[in-house]
Amino acid sequence: MTGQLGRLRAGAIRFAGLCVLIVGVTACAATFRNHGYVPDETDLQSLTVGVDTRDTVAASVGRPSASGVLQGDAWYYVQSRVRNFAYRAPETIERQVVAISFAENGTVANIERFGLEDGRVVSLSRRVTESSVREFGIIQQLLRNFGNIGIGDALADDG
Repeated sequence: MTGQLGRLRAGAIRFAGLCVLIVGVTACAATFRNHGYVPDETDLQSLTVGVDTRDTVAASVGRPSASGVLQGDAWYYVQSRVRNFAYRAPETIERQVVAISFAENGTVANIERFGLEDGRVVSLSRRVTESSVREFGIIQQLLRNFGNIGIGDALADDG
């Protein structure tokens, strides 16, 4: 009976170890997130440069999530695939951008497709405004301003 109980405990320990191993392996598996929408190539083939307008493009492939920043003379369809793996920073592994630009008369002027390999890193400038506030604590600031309060101004009647 004790031999059978010992084998049962050993089997339970092996099963628990196997469960811990499976959970550990699946926790380290990469996960993927997909963002955005890019029209299929067949949908883009149905568009005719110089003929289609914003309305016909919207009916054929849908409206984009982004348009031109200044004048809205182009529509941008953006799709990204991001891989998350354990503790590492998320990594964009695929990006597609379809740019449909419009002429002055509102017809399609150009259709372009860009990939992640066509992109470039844009460094953002950090503009920091110098503050006139020195590194004083709240008590020091209150005490420094104590003499600047005019009691006559505080009690003056505006009426």
